[in-house]
Amino acid sequence: MRQEFYDAVVSNPIIVAVKDEAGLEKCLKLSEISVVFILFGEISNISKIVQKVKNSGKTAVVHMDLIAGLSSKVEAVDFIAEYTEADGIISTHIEQIKRAKDLSLSTVYRIFLIDSKVLDKLNGRIREVADIVEILPGLMPKMIKMISKKLNMPIIAGGLISDKEDVLAALDAGAIAISSTNEKVWNM
Repeated sequence: MRQEFYDAVVSNPIIVAVKDEAGLEKCLKLSEISVVFILFGEISNISKIVQKVKNSGKTAVVHMDLIAGLSSKVEAVDFIAEYTEADGIISTHIEQIKRAKDLSLSTVYRIFLIDSKVLDKLNGRIREVADIVEILPGLMPKMIKMISKKLNMPIIAGGLISDKEDVLAALDAGAIAISSTNEKVWNM
């Protein structure tokens, strides 16, 4: 894991996730925010979006699955690495995570906890590939604690976190940070 990425996440456990231009503009004004998850854009403008984040002194992490025009193939990671200054990527596709790591990008492997099959598939090999695992929804402290112990790696809780109680529960359960598109959470 790139130490500067880990340090940025740990230095402020609130990660801003932006899903549109208005959210991006608001988060860029928040001096205490250090990491921005970019959850929108398209192949024609992702470089400019990343540059705005970088120009504000923040760490830019692009969610590969949500950028219009990019595929789930590893070549999409090559594009992000070559044509943007992104610090890392988020993806639900393990091959993209592996490729990003090969390209020295920080990696966040996003997992949706929808049933026990997802839990059964989680294993320590994820540690060899991803720097951090993001668990969605982030409102399940028991699952955060269990997965944190099972994988023995940093966990981010994301999705549906809406108040201080949710943030504290996730952090108390072992998450190193939370990610949220909720502007109220950004200001905590």
